[in-house]
Amino acid sequence: MGRHKTNIDWEKVNKYLQAQCDGTGIAGLLGIHPNTLYRLCEEKYKMSFSEYSAQKKTEGKELLRAKQYQVAMSGDKTMLVWCGKQYLNQTDRRNITITDDIDKTREREIFLSKMRRVSENQDEQPDGDIHKDEE
Repeated sequence: MGRHKTNIDWEKVNKYLQAQCDGTGIAGLLGIHPNTLYRLCEEKYKMSFSEYSAQKKTEGKELLRAKQYQVAMSGDKTMLVWCGKQYLNQTDRRNITITDDIDKTREREIFLSKMRRVSENQDEQPDGDIHKDEE
């Protein structure tokens, strides 16, 4: 007594592969053992399931890319921005100012110099008042 014939809906398998599903998951969805799926793929398509899967997954990615383009071209601004970033290397602009240590040191020196001058001016006045009243 031999095995019973397993019928696989290859259109369904193709859709799952295009959706980036893996063979084990697809076999589970079909209610068969993964090895059965792999063996029947080799019998039907004369290639390993890995090769077949890679082809269908690539098709899926290309279909997704085409659909994204279609949505963007229909006027979806979010998708236009996303496609621009993905395919045209566009980016959001960010204005970032970086002050390096040299600039900070120079600013500190200027501040300390001003403070010394103020301090020296106060030392010259006996009451410590910066403003000198003229009499």
